[in-house]
Amino acid sequence: MAADFWSPVKLSVEVAFVSGLLVVVAGLFLGNLMAHKKFKGIAFIETVFLLPLVLPPSVVGFLLIVIFGRNSPIGQIIEELFRQPVMFTWWAAVIAAAVVAFPLMYQSAKTGFEAIDKEIIHAARVDGANEFTIFLFISIPLACKAILSGAILSFARALGEFGATLMFAGNIPGKTQTIPTAIYVALDSGNMELAWLWVASMIGISFLMLVCVHLIKS
Repeated sequence: MAADFWSPVKLSVEVAFVSGLLVVVAGLFLGNLMAHKKFKGIAFIETVFLLPLVLPPSVVGFLLIVIFGRNSPIGQIIEELFRQPVMFTWWAAVIAAAVVAFPLMYQSAKTGFEAIDKEIIHAARVDGANEFTIFLFISIPLACKAILSGAILSFARALGEFGATLMFAGNIPGKTQTIPTAIYVALDSGNMELAWLWVASMIGISFLMLVCVHLIKS
């Protein structure tokens, strides 16, 4: 029972952590870029960034299969480089989790960067600071509350991803079986005790994440 319980928990945390790191890096870079740049087509690009937030998970999973599948150019390049397809691997679970979690990090980071007084940024430029220095030592510290909130929410979202992960990464015990997919299998097989343990763990982790977000914002 213990081994059956902890394997999906460990895998879920690992997937959420790695995908969270990818999302934070991408969200910081793109959030800062979109907060300070105005150009034609920005509304379309932002809509694309936020689409995974409203699309059904099955649609996200389908698109990931189309983009990274063995018949796609990207999928063929990955298979050539790593001697195996990305689908139904640990990395497939990371990609699926990152895609669905990215909008939360992006929106939080962008909101935080937009709230920074532009006079501070202008003064730093006058003093000779380059854009990377401003981003690293001024923008990120000033937007840290929004960034931390986005990172925590993204981690929680990645931890709870189910539909896209099931379609793109599958449900392979010890390899791609995360807590949400494990709950589905346990419920389907009638193992209610194990299902309740995973459900309770997810509720507990999610509750703690939301408490942290509340404390950061308060």
